[in-house]
Amino acid sequence: MSQLGSPFTLKGLTLRNRVAMSPMCQYSVEAEDGAPNDWHFVHYVSRAVGGAGLILVEMTDVEPDGRISNRDLGLWSDEQIPAYRRIVDEVHKHGAKIGVQIAHAGRKALDAEPPVGPWSEPFDNTAKQPRALGTEEAWALVGKFADAAARAVQAGFDTIQLHGAHGYLIHQFHSPGINKRDDEFGRDKAKFGVEVIKAVKAVLPPDMPLLMRVSAIEYAEYAYGLDHMLEIARAYRDAGVDMFDVSTGGEGGPAVKGTPGNYPGYQVPFARALKEALGVPVSAVGMLDDPELAEHVVASGDADLAMIGRAMLRNPYWAIDALRRLDGKTDLFAKAYERGYYGHR
Repeated sequence: MSQLGSPFTLKGLTLRNRVAMSPMCQYSVEAEDGAPNDWHFVHYVSRAVGGAGLILVEMTDVEPDGRISNRDLGLWSDEQIPAYRRIVDEVHKHGAKIGVQIAHAGRKALDAEPPVGPWSEPFDNTAKQPRALGTEEAWALVGKFADAAARAVQAGFDTIQLHGAHGYLIHQFHSPGINKRDDEFGRDKAKFGVEVIKAVKAVLPPDMPLLMRVSAIEYAEYAYGLDHMLEIARAYRDAGVDMFDVSTGGEGGPAVKGTPGNYPGYQVPFARALKEALGVPVSAVGMLDDPELAEHVVASGDADLAMIGRAMLRNPYWAIDALRRLDGKTDLFAKAYERGYYGHR
């Protein structure tokens, strides 16, 4: 068996393989109330049928104005829980596990009037002017993250991922170039993220792992480097993060300190760096479309899971196709599709 096809266990979560679907916003036109609809149901369940070990539901926000757009998902109301539970229950029927990425867009909220953030500088020269959060408002948002996580638990999710990357609110707080506050959330750049982690952990079952996506480096004029992220991630680990999903960038502004790579596996070295420095499991992302590359990333120990994004948008059955290519067979396909596979394997 390939390493990509081998099970993976983290606390009380066991995955049938090491293929994970990255959270990717759907911007569904029918999602204006923040609840998933039939599009999301088909989208996520089809990837479970397609053999993924873990499916991560797209960025799901803690309040309406925390969304990137008004077509994004949210978990700010108990009324939204049943729609998520419907997806979770059906995904489980097909053998996959499912988590949800909880977030707040901060100054990158396109439809908020106005957006909020740790500081009053806009994302770029075309973005809206954000309003700097007061200290008590920041504490209130910590509570909203916990409330959203509690609703995710009620919906039956197997794990939760906090979005601390790509220039969204948690990232904004731990970025020295964005967070210029002089209160407790400014003097300690990790504090907002740490408090969110602690609040969320308090509402999770003890055996449920908490995941977190981070940007290992930035690319803007004010960019932080890997050493800064290692310091921040160490605080996040100590606060309760069980696994990091390692990406880069997304902070905004002119990219004067380099640009993101555009080649397969370009972010894998950052995942390996966090794993080695912090001694925790990591997942890697970034053009891991080729099954042999995804296998190498996992088999070499660079990462514990391969996060598949755009390739899984193109092909819901990426996991089945990849494992058939690597192992020559797989039993992941549904019986209804059996005759679509030569030799039924």
